[in-house]
Amino acid sequence: MNVLVVDDHPMTVEGYISALATAPFGLNSPIFSKAHNCEEAYCSLMKSYAAKESFDIAFIDKGLPGYEEKSILSGSDLALFIREVMPNCKIIMITAHTEIIIVYEIYKNVRPDALIIKNDITPEKLQQAVMEVMNGNSYQSITVKNCINEIWKKELMVEDHNRQILFYLSKGFKIKELEGVICLTTSAIQKRIIRMKKIFEVTDDSGLVKEAIKQGFI
Repeated sequence: MNVLVVDDHPMTVEGYISALATAPFGLNSPIFSKAHNCEEAYCSLMKSYAAKESFDIAFIDKGLPGYEEKSILSGSDLALFIREVMPNCKIIMITAHTEIIIVYEIYKNVRPDALIIKNDITPEKLQQAVMEVMNGNSYQSITVKNCINEIWKKELMVEDHNRQILFYLSKGFKIKELEGVICLTTSAIQKRIIRMKKIFEVTDDSGLVKEAIKQGFI
């Protein structure tokens, strides 16, 4: 079984491999390939592809140094690329992010077979995740499940444009500037902000951002 492990911290890669080399997953005689950024991972994938081989499972960190030449700028981009060239490869995404919106974006847009927050990882949990995936199931660590539940408690935040608006407001964008980065009119953006203020129970834009941060959305 061919396994790709990608993380920009070499000690983390070694830790994952050490945890996975034992039973029950270790009984599959895994052959591990390592990479520490998107470029190294791309080269490893292309070498395997050229040899008409495929990775069975890929462990990918969200926050990887990018490979601009191939427009693979993050672990999420890398996961989507793997889906194109090796559609049968199971993808296990790992991230240090705990912000609700970021975690939900990975869950919704990348749709990994497993999504794990780094703080949730133990050798036992990593084994549990990979065995679930190998059995055809999906896996989310406890913090991921909590983030998804929080999104649905505030159902407006399931909508892509609302998450984008809140994200850009948190980065200091003015409402008039948002029309240039989000495919909505200023009027439509303002209406969405009004609705978000109601669900976060605040009265002004700065209060919306502060409350969203307080509740862990951004």
